Amino acid sequence: MPTQFYGASSLDGFIATPDHDLGWLLQFGEIEGSSYPAFIRDVGALAMGSHTYEWMLKHAIDAGQPWPYAVPAWVFSSRSLRRIPGADVRLVRGDVRSVHTAMLEAAAGRNVWIVGGGDLAGQFHDAGLLDELIVQIAPVTLGAGTPLLPRRITQPPLRLKSVTPLGGVFAELRYDVQRLPVA
Repeated sequence: MPTQFYGASSLDGFIATPDHDLGWLLQFGEIEGSSYPAFIRDVGALAMGSHTYEWMLKHAIDAGQPWPYAVPAWVFSSRSLRRIPGADVRLVRGDVRSVHTAMLEAAAGRNVWIVGGGDLAGQFHDAGLLDELIVQIAPVTLGAGTPLLPRRITQPPLRLKSVTPLGGVFAELRYDVQRLPVA
């Protein structure tokens, strides 16, 4: 049951515009051959940053769409956020290590998905809790915005598992996160 970051990035390495907008990504709609249906079947819990959660509130929930996840979601934020009636959303703050065990227990042998926020994925990496990166690279550049991973990860480097073209539009990269040997 790995802890995985799964998301999309512009060719120049941004996951959102400077004002946290994802409209650039929505222009592609449903991508033929996407790995998402198989990916989400294996997810038992998810972690989400506050910007991603607020984007979901504004663009999905407030637009009348239901909360799209049937599994528990931990939303990390230092601010007060509104809850979604009927959704298993747990608002937390602080170090990711303090809730990771609860996330693994709730996942019950399935995967933990880090949704959206590259900084949140970086926090899991820094804590030695990130196992895999799955990133779909879109054929656009944003020039600025929220970076895919605002961290320096050089030692040990990530280990490429696969590169898969998706619908003639995206390239999906899968990397294992290697850990430094414990001395």
